[in-house]
Amino acid sequence: MAVKEPLPRLPLKLVCGCPLIQYFAENYAQVEKFQARPDDLLISTYTKSGTTLLSEVTEMLYCDGDIGKCGRDTIVNRVPFIELAIPGLGTGAELAAQTPSPRILKTHLPVQLLPESFWENNCKMIYKARNPKDVAVSFYNFHLISRVHPEPGTWPEFLENFMAGNVSYGSWYSHVKDWWEKAQTYSNLLFLFYEDMLEDPRREICKVAKFLGKDQSAEVLEKIVHHTSFKQMKVNSKVNYDGVHPLIVDNNIAPFMRKGIVGDWKNNFTVAQNEKFDEEFERQMLGTTLRFRTSI
Repeated sequence: MAVKEPLPRLPLKLVCGCPLIQYFAENYAQVEKFQARPDDLLISTYTKSGTTLLSEVTEMLYCDGDIGKCGRDTIVNRVPFIELAIPGLGTGAELAAQTPSPRILKTHLPVQLLPESFWENNCKMIYKARNPKDVAVSFYNFHLISRVHPEPGTWPEFLENFMAGNVSYGSWYSHVKDWWEKAQTYSNLLFLFYEDMLEDPRREICKVAKFLGKDQSAEVLEKIVHHTSFKQMKVNSKVNYDGVHPLIVDNNIAPFMRKGIVGDWKNNFTVAQNEKFDEEFERQMLGTTLRFRTSI
């Protein structure tokens, strides 16, 4: 089967109280039964938090820096997105089941919706968080090109929905706080920050390598740093979503890899929006030890 006409932009659908893309929500029963394997690595993020970058970094570590091996297929096929479900194209869970071990998998699910088999198999996980102002801007722009999401409305309308958690995957605040709390008790979970990786990619890649038990030479590490820079990723057709059907993600409207910076929110937020956002951020994050940077 193939996608022959633009996907209809459907409203979100609740799954256990969390709003999800309707196509994904209707397939959640399959995802809930997903069978993890003990040697799986799961990459988890709230959407638009540098998931593709982290996926390519871990792939390169698994391939010992061999760019040819990493270029064997698109990132979409190399790192199955477990809750993905698009009519006519199968599901991420089905792709994952066909993927040989050791697998790298990805998800945007909140911690409470993650299939139990990941915990039962004590799988290694990496969670990457990004400051919510830049997430909101990037998420809005992704809505413009991704037809699996509902229409985003205007930027002010979208920002209000984002702050209220009325977007796919729900509240950013709950998502990051719940995964952060899990990281305090689950030893196989490495928690990273988008801003740290942009500030010092070599240092953060070394953290990932150590967590995975992948000792790499300085030469291999430098190759990974170079290959996974935003400049290189943006022109790499294996990771920049050029191969995704334009009736699903239309890169002709705007590129999937847009800017890859910290602080783009300053180009989008009004003074009033920023003040309101800061007030809500303080209220929502009260009591947590999580800290975010909105510039570097």
